Amino acid sequence: MESTFGQTIKISNMEISGKVKVISAEQQISPTFKKRELVVTTDEQYPQSIMIEFIQDKTDLLNTISVGEDVKV
Repeated sequence: MESTFGQTIKISNMEISGKVKVISAEQQISPTFKKRELVVTTDEQYPQSIMIEFIQDKTDLLNTISVGEDVKV
């Protein structure tokens, strides 16, 4: 992940739980690269919508969930 200051931040483990707001269609970026995006709205006092990218073979993980479902990612 890259910040607005040009620094790269590596996040090794993070867990987000909430309700699925958006599941994008698979995007074929190049012949060898594909991605899919998931937006989850957290169940906190101040809910946040967080976008998570799934790439390559991990895009198939989104086939089993639907909008409105509670998830833990």
